[in-house]
Amino acid sequence: MTDTPSLPEGYEISTDPDRIDAGRVHHWLSTDAYWAIGRPREKQSRAIEGSLNFGVYEALTGEQVAYARVVTDRATFAWLCDVYVDPSVRGKGLGTALVAAVREHLRPYGLRRILLATHDAHGVYEKLGFAALERPDQWMALAFGQ
Repeated sequence: MTDTPSLPEGYEISTDPDRIDAGRVHHWLSTDAYWAIGRPREKQSRAIEGSLNFGVYEALTGEQVAYARVVTDRATFAWLCDVYVDPSVRGKGLGTALVAAVREHLRPYGLRRILLATHDAHGVYEKLGFAALERPDQWMALAFGQ
């Protein structure tokens, strides 16, 4: 597998659900993430409650600066979604380190695969071992809309 990038000094990652700043996460996603523009707060809250959540925080202030969410049965499958880094800290490697931490956190579960969808961040994920589906013709989706 690929190397595990380290988090830049001054930042920490946590899966503690009590540390998630749900208001900030909702604002980021509903106003700036192409896949979640307009997502209602109640829907985002349910998504957080039903998922394994990862936050990146400034170590000194505790302020949340990035987020990722995983939907998983912790046995066979995981879906990585809602990966977001605050614009003020982009370019420091936080997103790459966050996704690597998610990958390493999930590794002991023995999952068959972790899936994700991206419009424009293929390079970030490829560095961490993700690849396009080998047989996309075997996959299907049922879309209910928003």
